[in-house]
Amino acid sequence: MLLGFVLAASTVGCGTTTGGSATTSTTAAKALFNPCTEISDDVLRAAGLDPATEEPGIAGVDQSGWEICSWDAPKYLITVFSTGRTVSEFERKPGNIEFKDVTVAGRQGRQFKVDGATKDLGCDILFPASQGVTQLRILNKAAALGDLTDDSCTMLYRAGDSLVPAFPN
Repeated sequence: MLLGFVLAASTVGCGTTTGGSATTSTTAAKALFNPCTEISDDVLRAAGLDPATEEPGIAGVDQSGWEICSWDAPKYLITVFSTGRTVSEFERKPGNIEFKDVTVAGRQGRQFKVDGATKDLGCDILFPASQGVTQLRILNKAAALGDLTDDSCTMLYRAGDSLVPAFPN
């Protein structure tokens, strides 16, 4: 349950307002990159993830305006989010902190952390794409903390070397 909260806490709101009324676009949602179906098992294994642990959505629940998929590794969980939102929307969201430019697998991204009790357990990187943003997240498993030799962002860069080339431009 905490994991679902942590995942939901760092995403940006999904609705839009036009003339005072909320609108949604099913066409935009269909155009989003779907990490569950568009990242191959071979790529997942190369990133150290177990394809059999695939979980779409947040705790198995779809989120409107997002495509989300998570996989387990022995010491961490990786989640890939796809949304029509922009990097600047993430930068303006309270609680998203420590933004900096990074390069993973030859691709420019924007790394950040989510403020709070789990800040040092996770790391996020946003990659701008024609559809909006593809977000890569790692969350270290608390039970593995004594076994970790690298910080979460370093571990995310390593997994990203395999995953990021599968992301849309």
